[in-house]
Amino acid sequence: MEIIQAQVGCCDLLFLKPFHSSSIPVRNRISSLPSLPLTSINTTPLSLNNPRKLLTASCSLLDDTVTGSAVQTVEIDPMLAIKKKAMVVSPGLKGTSIYLVGINSTMKTRVGNILADALRYYYFDSDNLVMEAAGGEAAAKQLLDMDKVGFRESETEVLRQLSSMGRLVVSAGDGAVQSSTNLSLLRHGISIWLDVPLEMVAKEIVEDQVRLFGSNISPSTSHSEVLNQLTALYKEMQEGYAIADVTISLQKIAGGLGYEDVESVSAEDMGMEVLKEMEKLMRVKKMMEDAARPF
Repeated sequence: MEIIQAQVGCCDLLFLKPFHSSSIPVRNRISSLPSLPLTSINTTPLSLNNPRKLLTASCSLLDDTVTGSAVQTVEIDPMLAIKKKAMVVSPGLKGTSIYLVGINSTMKTRVGNILADALRYYYFDSDNLVMEAAGGEAAAKQLLDMDKVGFRESETEVLRQLSSMGRLVVSAGDGAVQSSTNLSLLRHGISIWLDVPLEMVAKEIVEDQVRLFGSNISPSTSHSEVLNQLTALYKEMQEGYAIADVTISLQKIAGGLGYEDVESVSAEDMGMEVLKEMEKLMRVKKMMEDAARPF
């Protein structure tokens, strides 16, 4: 770990470079020069959507001989806090896999990759594995259209193989919550429902021309039509999603963090919330184990 001291005239900034190991927490310290009074320190977030949030630290020094000001911008990687939390959660997990359910979106994929990176797990998208097994996306779609039972059996086989392994973060397709067999396979790990506002998903589909695998939602239709189709899909899947061990609502996170716009919530915000909820699960599990232990 390398500590960098940046001389900025009115204050020294000590911070840690981003690192690959998650065992050392990041620290930021702003200290005034010994002989000069520090009149102001302001930290203001510059970006809520940038995966690396920027903080600006400014200070002014005034005395009889020195006048001046300096501004130093320090990048703070939000992944550092996530990795620190992952260190706390990981021992209790003991390699238990994590299954993410909910309507597919870029947010779901990003959160999955963030969790895998922080926990040092492997990341898989079950829909992608189904497509690979079928010989590609076109072949998988053809299978779904011509042999829906065979397609569902392929989904089940993929989940069965994944559930036999540990240390995985799996972005599970909607097939994972459409049968009791698949739901039972999710019980081999911890299931997390990532509840993302349908407006955000609809906007992503229309603006980025995203196709939801296994659905008939076309990105070439209007936003309102896509939203209506997503609402119908959500209602169909909601009961299965709700069986998840933990529900992470993007809208609730936005309110808790004081964001006026739900789109200000980052994948890092969601990932941190997932880890916090899993930490609670680990505490409850330990309490139950302690209660069952004979005196």
